[in-house]
Amino acid sequence: MSEQVAAPPRPAAPEPRRGRRFDADWIRRNGVYVALVVLLAINVVITDNFVSEGTLRLQLIQVTPVLIVALGMALVIGTEGIDLSVGAVMAIAAALIPLYIGYGTAVAIGMAVLAGGISGALAGTLVGRIGVQPIIATLGIMVAGRGLANLFGGEIKSIRDPGIVALGSESLLGVPYVVLIAAAVAASVWFLVRRSTFGRELVAIGGNKRAAELAGLPVRRVLTTTYVICGLLAALAGVLLAARSQASDPTKVGLLVELSAITAVVIGGTPLSGGQVRIAGTIAGALLMQLITATLIFHDIPDSTAQIAQAVIVVAAVYVQLGRRKAKS
Repeated sequence: MSEQVAAPPRPAAPEPRRGRRFDADWIRRNGVYVALVVLLAINVVITDNFVSEGTLRLQLIQVTPVLIVALGMALVIGTEGIDLSVGAVMAIAAALIPLYIGYGTAVAIGMAVLAGGISGALAGTLVGRIGVQPIIATLGIMVAGRGLANLFGGEIKSIRDPGIVALGSESLLGVPYVVLIAAAVAASVWFLVRRSTFGRELVAIGGNKRAAELAGLPVRRVLTTTYVICGLLAALAGVLLAARSQASDPTKVGLLVELSAITAVVIGGTPLSGGQVRIAGTIAGALLMQLITATLIFHDIPDSTAQIAQAVIVVAAVYVQLGRRKAKS
């Protein structure tokens, strides 16, 4: 009887390789925070009086309009859209304040913000109900909006209303009103995205619009509402900017702010493909863009260099996002 020969033991299966800790996805989610901390540390070392109360206060005040616009832009990008009209909406809002200031501060601010809501409703209708591509719809509104701002505002006009001046220059417990408003807007948008049905619907539509339609979600209503919110926030940013400068200049207000807002959203980790909205990342992205600009100004480097830096950062952030999508596919 022949002996049975035992089969040689199989080599142990190699353990699955763990994902790299610092891969493209990690960079997309956390890179903005690392860059912000590094740039802060660099400024502490090389910039005189950087940690003074006056310097930090000024940076927070200056970042406020871009941050508010970026929060609205994050919602739109979360639906896989884009809004190029935010700068023009800011200009319209600022141009309307001198026209209605005679009726009272509240009326002037209300009319300015209402104009932003109307612009957003128009963009949302074109995108959500008619089916126009977001970039085309908002580009048309941007061009027309600049024309309306120049029509309403004409030349530079000073704003001396005490209520508007107080809004742009006074503080509560040492914190400027404009910063408190930006903090309230950020908290509200965070709650809207993370804790409301609307936020979940928005993210679902951005992730897969067709599937959202088949699931019975109100796609048209959500898209229209999203652009309305973005328009309202852009108009609010225009009001705060006019209050801070105490003037309305339709040719300058909001100029290229759409680039800064999109940059803040993208480097904050919100993908251009939609389906996600990162509020904390957007805030960090806006702060990083402001700090880059301030650092260059502190060291007598032209502001145009900051715009080039923004463009490079956007391209790098989009490249990281594309790399992540290829890795998943």
